[in-house]
Amino acid sequence: MQGAPVISRNSCDTHLHINRYGNFLLTDAIRPGPDLPVVPREGYRVGIYLDRRHKFRIPVLSAAASREKLFDLFLALLEPLGDEVDVVLETSHRSRNGKHRDLRREGIDRPVLASYCCEFEDLLLNDGCTGIAVMSTKRPLEVQFDEHKLLVVYARKMKPFREIIRSFGLRRDDDMKFISEAEHLHGNEPHHHEQFRDLAMRLGAGKLAAVGSDEG
Repeated sequence: MQGAPVISRNSCDTHLHINRYGNFLLTDAIRPGPDLPVVPREGYRVGIYLDRRHKFRIPVLSAAASREKLFDLFLALLEPLGDEVDVVLETSHRSRNGKHRDLRREGIDRPVLASYCCEFEDLLLNDGCTGIAVMSTKRPLEVQFDEHKLLVVYARKMKPFREIIRSFGLRRDDDMKFISEAEHLHGNEPHHHEQFRDLAMRLGAGKLAAVGSDEG
């Protein structure tokens, strides 16, 4: 949901400081709306992504994982993509209307990318204005770790990804709703913008000037 409000951890609203729902632990990047329109929980669903404009269809898997396993699951899902990948960093930092800017790096060794992601784990987990998408350079495979800290996979053959997700204890529920599909709030702290700039520079993604522009 583009344009969702961005909050700081210093907010005095009580519900913004609740990050555990049963056994499910949220990161600092996202919170449900005050009336809890969707209760965060763990699981995944499989559907079909349809691009009507280009008449393109591909299976899509969407997953929500508790904080303690989320980052490790993201890294595990990158393995089926192959040894070399393309990367897109997504940012809505300092965006007045919630619009995203995408910064692309083509052709990076997957283990090198994984190392950078580990270095910036706090940013990727806890910043509600940062997302990352990783694509195979050989096949139509893509893994997204989006601003809502949901994991989204696009692939013709989902079996390897389903096996990885199930190994982390997630169960399939094609009727489940995600926190992004109802009223929600994004968390962001001032240092996250500088961390994003650092990550983009390390990856050589896009133009550093674009990352540093202040729209708001």
